[in-house]
Formats: sequence, structure tokens, C-alpha cells
Amino acid sequence: MFEKLIPRLLSHKKIGVFSHISPDGDCLGSQVALCLWLQANGIESAAFNEDDVNKNLEWLTYFKSIEKPGSSDLDSFDAFAFVDGNALHRFGETAEKLVTLGKPLYMIDHHPQPEDVFEEFVSDTNASSTCELMYRLYKEHDINQVNEQSAKAMYVGLVTDTGSFQFDSVSPETMRAAAMLLEKGNFSPHEITQKVYSSKPEKQIKLLGMALETISLHENQQIATMYVTQSMFQETGTSNEDTEGFVAYPLSIEGVKACVFFREDRAGKIKLSLRSQSDIDVNEWARKLNGGGHKKAAGAWYQGSIEHAITDVIKIGQEQWINRLI
Repeated sequence: MFEKLIPRLLSHKKIGVFSHISPDGDCLGSQVALCLWLQANGIESAAFNEDDVNKNLEWLTYFKSIEKPGSSDLDSFDAFAFVDGNALHRFGETAEKLVTLGKPLYMIDHHPQPEDVFEEFVSDTNASSTCELMYRLYKEHDINQVNEQSAKAMYVGLVTDTGSFQFDSVSPETMRAAAMLLEKGNFSPHEITQKVYSSKPEKQIKLLGMALETISLHENQQIATMYVTQSMFQETGTSNEDTEGFVAYPLSIEGVKACVFFREDRAGKIKLSLRSQSDIDVNEWARKLNGGGHKKAAGAWYQGSIEHAITDVIKIGQEQWINRLI
């Protein structure tokens, strides 16, 4: 799978590695793992992200610091690699401008329909996560280069992008990768899940309680919505990062087949997180809102109020629901 990409990466002396905006466990884990792999093979690297890292994942930055791209001389890099995203706009404004530098662009990802801007890439929509693909990179090149830090980084991506190994995307290969990472890294699953999931502050739980009160059901109670507004953030003293994992709650309601979580990042700008546990394709749904992702998990943005966002997004979902039944 990596027979073309590995020699291309190894042909450079300095590579900038980008993870997507609003970073999650899979993009950060794969970014850190790729930088550590480059380092193990004598290649200088730097990790970039436009946004801040959520507190529950900050410990990954001890393995590899993550910088804002605007603070670095990007022209000094030989090439750039992008992980857990296959369109440059997913990585922010600076990333979109990199094409003007004329440097090779590489990509490792598991989302459908990649942009035609990458000189070489690995894309597998059947992979549970980009970290599973990163594990294959190590395995194909030299599995002995996996150390404690890279193993923990990749394991984070496996856990977070599979809902702790609950999603349909989990395969025997996923579980074999997880087992090998535990062995190579010499750590317990609890060590990772404790850091990622079990360190929530009281204010975050209060925000969750308010969000749960907003749950509504649509289409014969098979599509759920939930939202968080700026006033709710202000009342609880929380921020965007405190909504991590909220989208799973409406999806857990009996009979619900898909859900949308609306997060008001600022007045007039709504972040949408869509999830499915049925044959409803939320990637198709999100693409009609200039977003995208996977069949079971996708994201998009909406310009307008929460009220209008819910009305318009559910209308698009209703159209897909009707087409599914035809």
C-alpha cells in the first residue's frame, strides 16, 4: 500500500506535517506518529495545526510539539504531508496556499473522494482510522521503529475514531493493529482512555446537561438533533473543546438512526457534526452543506442562526430519507 509513498517521503530532508482544523484524536495521533516515523528515519519534521489542541489530547504534544503554521518559514520545507483529511481547505487557510510554493504535497487519509492536488497519497475508506493506516506504514517499512510514543499516538486514533472499537469500521486488522501497539508500546488501554475520556471538568458536565435538554426527534423519531449556543458556553464558562463526544448522546436514543449536533462557534457560524448508525449516508448529507466525511460520520458548517440551521439541515435529511425509501 505504501510502496510508492515511502520512498517519496524518504527522499526529502525536511517535511511539514499538517493535521486538520478542529483537531481530534485520529488526526493528532497520526500526525505525531508520522513525525516520529520521519524522525526515526533521519528526516526533520514539524507538525502544524491552525487550531488549539483540546486539553484531553494535549499530552500528545509532549511527544511532538504542534505549531501554528503562520509562525514558521514554510518555504524552508522540501515537502508537506497531510493526515486525516483529503482536501486542503480542511487544514486551514495557510494549507490552501501551499500549492503556490510548488513543493510536493502528500496525503494519508481514510475519507472518500480526495482532491486531485497530491503528488502521492494513500487513501483507504475501509480503514477504521488514519492511525490504522499509519500503523500499516510502520509495518510495511520497519515495525521495530514503533516505540512507546508512536504506539500511544496511534492507539489514540484507533480508540477515538472507532468509538472505542464499537463502530462498523472496526475489522480484524484494526484489532490486530491495536494489539501490536499495546505490545510495542508496553502500556494498558486504560492509560489512554483515562486521559482521553475520564478527565472531564465539572463545567463540561453542566454544559452537557444543558445540551441534552435541547434534544429533538424528527422523521418518526429516527433523526435526532441537539445543540449548544454561545449563551450556554458563557453560562457554564466552557468553550468549543468541551463539546467533544456530545454527538454520541442523541445517537444513543432507542430508535434513532442518525443525528446532527449543532455547535454555535460564534454568532452566525454553526459547526455541524453528523452521525449515522444505519444506511443513512451522512457524508452525502454533509456534502450538500459543503462539508463531508464518512458514511457514518461527517461534518459541515452553516452560516446563520441555530433555528435556521436546524430547519434547513433537517430538510436536507428529510430529502435523503425519502430517497432512501423509494
